[in-house]
Parts: sequence; C-alpha cells; structure tokens
Amino acid sequence: MFARFHSRIFRNSRDVTVWTPPGYGDPRRRHPVIYFQDGQNVFEPKTAFGGVAWGAGEAAAGLVRAREIAPPILVGIGNTGVNRINEYTPTRADYEGPDGAKLRSAGDAKRYARFVETELKPFIDARYLTLPGPRTTSVVGSSMGGLISLYFGLWHPRVFGNVAALSPSLWWDDRVALRDFARLTRRPDVRLWLDVGTAEPGWEVVSLFRDTLIGKGWAQGADLEYREIAGGEHNEAAWAARLPDVLRFLVGRERG
Repeated sequence: MFARFHSRIFRNSRDVTVWTPPGYGDPRRRHPVIYFQDGQNVFEPKTAFGGVAWGAGEAAAGLVRAREIAPPILVGIGNTGVNRINEYTPTRADYEGPDGAKLRSAGDAKRYARFVETELKPFIDARYLTLPGPRTTSVVGSSMGGLISLYFGLWHPRVFGNVAALSPSLWWDDRVALRDFARLTRRPDVRLWLDVGTAEPGWEVVSLFRDTLIGKGWAQGADLEYREIAGGEHNEAAWAARLPDVLRFLVGRERG
C-alpha cells in the first residue's frame, strides 16, 4: 500500500493499494492494469464499507490460475471520505446527505479524473510492469464510483479504454450522464460494462442509459456488455458477486 498518496491537483492525500498477480516479477512480461474507485472496498473486509469487501485479489488470482484472464495489476484508489461526493460527481448539484440534510457537491469529477490520469497512472506505470496503453487500462466503480468511471471513458478514452460501471448513480443531477452521452457526435473507442440489479431503486434509468449507448454506436456483445441482475441489490456483496464476470470482460484471455 502507498499510504497517504499525495495529489498536487487536490492538495490532499489518499491510500492507494496495489495487488500484483501470481507470477508477477518477470521483467519480460507486462500486465494490464485495472483501477478501482472506492479502493477501501476492493480488497480487505477491515477497510470495506460494512465489512464486506469485493475480494478482488482472490477473484483475480483464481481466474489467472484457471487461465481465464490475462494476469492484471489491480489498483484500489481510496476515496477521501467527506470529499468523495465532490470528487465523484461531474456537476455541481444539490443532494440529500445520510441525515437528510441538504448538501451541495462541488462537481470535481474532471479534476479527479485528471488526478488519476496525470498523477497516479504515471506513478504506477513507473514502478510496475504495466501495459500502459488504453486497450490494457481499465477503470471500475460502483454507485457514485460507477458514475465517475463512465466519465473517464467520456473524457479520457485515449487513456482508459475499458470501463466497468456497476450500478452507476445515473440519477445524479437529473440524469446528467444520459444527456452528456446523448450529445456525443462520435462514439469514443471505449469498451463498456454496464450492470444493475432489479431490486435497486430507479434501476430502469440504467436500462435507459444502455439504450442511449446503443443509439450512439455501442453494440451489445461487442464493445458493450449490459447485465440486469434479477433481484440484485445495491451493496458491496452484490458487486463482489459480479466481479469475476467483470474481470473476464476487461482482461479475458481473448483480450490478451
């Protein structure tokens, strides 16, 4: 772990956890990289929300041993707690806090994406045996982390060529993401995983977003994988259960 990784852009720090696959270390072999939002939830129950982690390391190791995926490097980007909403939202907008209080987001997602692109990714590429191109660089997130992950593909498609958005918070700011993607005049060269559970409030918005993507040129089964999970809920356990299929999509053997 890189504790308190400092951002010049934000003038703040966050923990960054890096997992390397079985057999890592041969300088002749380089690896795709997957960046995860809400890194506290990705690896260890002791840091995860509600004590439920995605178990990303174990999931990836099992798939590597089964030769179902190319061995990836996993990077968990810790959120900054009280600033999480500010960093993960693309627009300034009001929202309701956990205690019902009316709050306002700073809409700092563009700066956050730039932090990952220009500060964190070069740091990882300089210290690990990475394949740094867009086809071998992925970003993953759930809920608000899924929302910001979609914008990585919108804003930086030449850096992050694969995006997985699990139960993305597309309700944000009166569905601004649907409007932003609907305005595209050219489809970015980005492969997208999009999913939602049917027990999640407002899950139909994600289905509408799928339709928006198809209307802009993404094709189900080619550069788009859309899943509706019957009875799926909005929590870490649900996203952990979907992670193996997400990894197969991002770095499956056919992806090399």
